[in-house]
This record gives sequence, structure tokens and C-alpha cells, in this order.
Amino acid sequence: MSAPSHPALRDFLLDGTAPLVIKIGSSLMIGEDGAPRRQWMSDLARQLAGRPGPILAVSSGAIALGRSALGIADRPASLAEAQAAAAVGQIRLAGIWSEAWADCGRTAAQVLLSLDDLENRGRYLNARNTIETLLARGVVPIINENDTVATGEIRFGDNDRLGARVALLAGADLLLLLSDVDGLFDADPRKVPDAKLIPEVPVIDAGVEARAGAAEATGFGTGGMVSKLAAARIATSGGCPVLLADGSGDAEPIARFCETGTGTCFHAAEKPLVRRKQWLRSLQHSAGTLHLDAGAVAALDRGASLLASGIRRVDGDFRRGDLVELRGSRGTVGQGLCGYDAVDAARIIGRHSSEFEALLGYAGRGPVVHRDDLILFEC
Repeated sequence: MSAPSHPALRDFLLDGTAPLVIKIGSSLMIGEDGAPRRQWMSDLARQLAGRPGPILAVSSGAIALGRSALGIADRPASLAEAQAAAAVGQIRLAGIWSEAWADCGRTAAQVLLSLDDLENRGRYLNARNTIETLLARGVVPIINENDTVATGEIRFGDNDRLGARVALLAGADLLLLLSDVDGLFDADPRKVPDAKLIPEVPVIDAGVEARAGAAEATGFGTGGMVSKLAAARIATSGGCPVLLADGSGDAEPIARFCETGTGTCFHAAEKPLVRRKQWLRSLQHSAGTLHLDAGAVAALDRGASLLASGIRRVDGDFRRGDLVELRGSRGTVGQGLCGYDAVDAARIIGRHSSEFEALLGYAGRGPVVHRDDLILFEC
């Protein structure tokens, strides 16, 4: 599905046999009074229940539901308060979804993920195996960030990005981002009345990103158009197209799109990354930075591994196997898993491998970052 048309997307949503990931924001499921929109959730489940292919739902709403239950009028004032709200709200959220899918003859499962679950390769593979087992048994995973333990430093940032990473993990053929807007516009429709909807985005470039403006948190949600474009970039680079469509109002959101075709489709990359490279591209938490000379950057562009001779400086305190940022003179060029800890990496920068044993006391482990363990960004 590298460049799906809207009619093809309608068919895929209702009759597709490949995995579909649907991300639902808090503002769609929680009313202004803080109560869940049970009918809306039931209608959504009913619309998708007959679909022959696997369905995964990335569902926000736990903190919003918990706020209401705990009598917290505004956004939680502290991390502990937010996590308490999440603890109360998550069990309620899972219960509502479980009932909604059970009414349609489907079983739902709760899957809570933290950033570390997808950053650590072993835990990532374990999460993928669990989700694939659920899908093989016809279960609908209801996925959310584990807000009761996540902190600012170890968060996905928003469920749009989580949805994109789940889409790649599950090998989905479409990520549906249900929002409270029709799609991506050429200007902010809240400020420019005649702003025009952009129905197709073949490539997410700097011009497209500039249209998103600044991310704003509204209502119960934490995302914005910037986060949706970031999610679309993650998913499309891995070969998964993204549909951004309006899910607000009382009308059935899937039926509305199928009737009107209103939305923005972000096309998948023509040459998607292989699964390991998808995972490397999606990693968010860098433990350090390697500053490269021009020769090293050029070598990486040609598909080479990163050698110590091309590194000018090492920043950070990282262990062997940690994610590091790769920076050239013009900024970040990529990221990868370092084959040395920070101390050893600093000892060998600018040196040839023949010198490693004298510098380290052992022969070394090959490249500082092997080409199979790095990903380059489009600059």
C-alpha cells in the first residue's frame, strides 16, 4: 500500500485482511464532563468488529478518566498526581473497551507499554511476540502507554508516536489516526477560515512539517499536528501508510470517512526500511553523542560502518550497546548502537584499529557503530 487512494482505504478499513492500527485520542472518548463516551466507543467497535483482518487499538484516555474519578478539575499538577489518575483511569478504560468489543463477539486484551519496552531490543521482540500471539487468536489488543510508571525522560511523548511504533511492530498495512480535525491543512483552519485540506502527502518534507505549526495541548489531549506528522514520518518510513481523519462528533467515524473520503493520506516510503532499521529509526532515548568529521559522514552516506578514525569528540556517559546520536558539522545525521562504552570510545577517537590494543588493553570490537546498527536521517 505505498500510495493508496481513498477508495482503497475505505475497502481496507472494512474488508482488509492485513493488520490495522487505530489510534484514538482522549478528546474523542472523553466528554467535556469527564465521562467516557460509551456509545461512541461501542459504535467504533461495532464498525470494525466484522473486519476479517487483525485490529489493534492504541487508546488514550486513562488520565482523563482518572481525573474525573479523583475529582481533579484541571491537568494534574504533579507527576505523582498524573500517575495516580492513570492508575484509576486505566482499569476503567480497559473495562469499557472490553465490554464494547464483547458486545460484538470479540475479546479485548490490555497491553501497557513503556518506552523502555520498545527501546530495549529483547523487550521489543517479546512485546512483538505477545501481540502477534493475541492477533493470531483473534483478540483485539487495547494498547496504551504505561503512564503509572513512565516519567518525562522515558515517555513516548504522545500516543501518536506510540501508534506509529506499534504499527511497525505489528507489521500493519495502515495506521489510522483519529483526530478532532479533518486532516492536514495548508494553514491553521482555526485561524484561516479558507484553509484547504491536503488530501494526499506523498513525502513528508520540511515544507509539509512547516504547515503543522507549534504543537498545542487542547482539552484532555497532549498531542497536536506536530506529533501526528512525527508519527506519520515514523510509520511511513517503515512502509506503513497513515490516514489522518476526523473522529469527533456523534456520527460513526469509520462510516463517515467511508462516505465522504475526507482526510489526509500519508503515503508509505517507496523503499521502506527493513524491520531492524525501522526499530533503530524509531528509538528516542539517546545516551550520548559522537561528533564526526566530514569524511566519516561521507562514508556513512556510502553505506559504511562508523570507524574511530572519523570521530572528533565523544559526549555522554553511555554503555556498550546504548543508542548514540551521530552528529556532523551541520547537525544530526543519524543514530546507532555503539560498540564501545563512552570511556573506551573516547580513548580511540581519531585512531586506527591497529592502535586499539595499546590504547584499550584488548584488540577492540570492530567499528564503533556497525552499519547494521545505525540509521541515517534525511537532512
